[in-house]
Amino acid sequence: MHRHQPHISPSSTDFSAFDFNLRPSKRRGSYNCGRCGLPKKGHNCNVDGTPTSSSTPSVTTTPTPSDSSAGVSAPTSLSANRPPRHQHFSHLRRALSFDNIDLSCDSPEELELVNEEPVDPDPIVSGGLPAACLWEVLRRLPPVGLLAAAKVCKGWRETSRRLWRAAEELRLRVPARAQVGFVGSVLQKCPTLVRLSLRMESDVDATMLACIAFSCPNLECMEISTSDTAVNRITGDELGRFVADKRCLTNLKMEGCSNLGGFGLCSSSLSTLWLSDLNSLSKMVFNCPNLKEISMEFSRQENDSTDLTAMADGLVRNCPRLQNIHIASTRLSHAVVLAITAASLRGLRMLSLVLGSEITDASVAAIASTYSKLELLDLSGSSISDSGIGMICNVFPNTLSRLLLALCPNITSSGIQFATAQLPLLELMDCGMSICDPNSENRNSDEASEFELQSAFNNKLHIMYQKLIIKHCRLKKLSLWGCSGLDALFLNCPELNDLNLNSCRNLRPETLLLQCPKLESVHASGCQELMIGTIQSQVNGDSAALENQYAFKRSADGSKRVRLPHSFSQQPSDDDMKRRRVGRRQCNILVD
Repeated sequence: MHRHQPHISPSSTDFSAFDFNLRPSKRRGSYNCGRCGLPKKGHNCNVDGTPTSSSTPSVTTTPTPSDSSAGVSAPTSLSANRPPRHQHFSHLRRALSFDNIDLSCDSPEELELVNEEPVDPDPIVSGGLPAACLWEVLRRLPPVGLLAAAKVCKGWRETSRRLWRAAEELRLRVPARAQVGFVGSVLQKCPTLVRLSLRMESDVDATMLACIAFSCPNLECMEISTSDTAVNRITGDELGRFVADKRCLTNLKMEGCSNLGGFGLCSSSLSTLWLSDLNSLSKMVFNCPNLKEISMEFSRQENDSTDLTAMADGLVRNCPRLQNIHIASTRLSHAVVLAITAASLRGLRMLSLVLGSEITDASVAAIASTYSKLELLDLSGSSISDSGIGMICNVFPNTLSRLLLALCPNITSSGIQFATAQLPLLELMDCGMSICDPNSENRNSDEASEFELQSAFNNKLHIMYQKLIIKHCRLKKLSLWGCSGLDALFLNCPELNDLNLNSCRNLRPETLLLQCPKLESVHASGCQELMIGTIQSQVNGDSAALENQYAFKRSADGSKRVRLPHSFSQQPSDDDMKRRRVGRRQCNILVD
């Protein structure tokens, strides 16, 4: 019997297909086009110039120019490297060379891509999904999911590759077992990267800096933070060479800089510099004319031999555009303050000199006479008194919005009240561990060092228990942590939203009054249980009073108030309930 032979187009004839000895066995489940690799359903293939429909082989259609954009075609960048017809797709060129790195054991939050505008994705459809929609979906995936999405098809792989190329910010946690090659393979796929943040759980050295410098030519912001087990082995000379080579670098933040030894930074683009855990620096040379913000935190080791006076003198002379200065060191003194004020920086707005026990009221006078437009002043850990607070109030009444005087043993509640009364723009004030009870025991060693506590106790000049009354219309954050010398507190601050009363052990419930309707959080760890209950009733008591306004009624003779039965009490309307529900603001009481 003659059997019907299937029609085979001459243009697609493959004579090796008629060789039954060489013909591969038919495999079911192939739902993709053999020419372009896209799904067959509803697909018109234009690869060979003769469009054919995969769903209806016997019908040939010619698309018009008007609907050419609706057709499904392979991306141009992949069609040039199209594999042979019978080649398995598992052997295609990988879009990401580090796909084989095992990231499944780590959390998806290790990497986070922040993509800006797409790099003009093709207006094609990948698997029935418009490319613009696919871009928006894939850009929200964690990197592990993005790596998995690149294995779906050519269109997804191309979109994933473009996403990596369009990434401008990368936040990466480097686990302890990772090597430098891991970071390098990731950075090489992001040629337009401008902001990089590394959380190092392994040691970091000059090799990592060289890898970053080579892979990120346009890097503008770099931040390296270290875990407790990681060691930063970068030296001062290596850091200086990195800053000098990266001419686009504007922001540099680095932790664990205990091995610098000394450094010289020369850059015309650097505007922000943060270095922490510094120790015994032999030299510090700054040649950064555009530097606007610097933060230097030194370790609290007794053998620290850094000459802060020379450092401050060279800093303010070679960086005339400084606006924010933060220095934390136990070696801060009045001489350092004089070196900072000698240059008379015109744009200085924030000055923070922390843990300088030798900073006195004379230092405050030097600061006030030189810089009259400060917006933030932090003298925590200093030896200033209420007289210094008076000078601050006289000079900065129209500019100062943040005042931090924590761990200052010579100030009293009178000075704090005077500051809140004379500084109308004040929004943040920190007076933690300033009003302490010298006879109090069981101190928490985590809140302050033993040296600071002993200094505070030995220099306490005011009476044991004090009262604090603050009435301010703009104050938003107030910190009184560790003020065990307070036994009464009265606050009338309509804008206050954050209050810290941790370890205020001697505050009594009957002498506490909080008139702060916008309070969102109150920290009360270490306070008495009855005190915590009083705080909760005062900050959340207004809503309870509104709910029970119909629950009481006076008797006929007007002698006393009695509770009405629930059925006889006037029920509020739905509008009243909605209004109360919207206007109610619950405050969080944090005790742990």
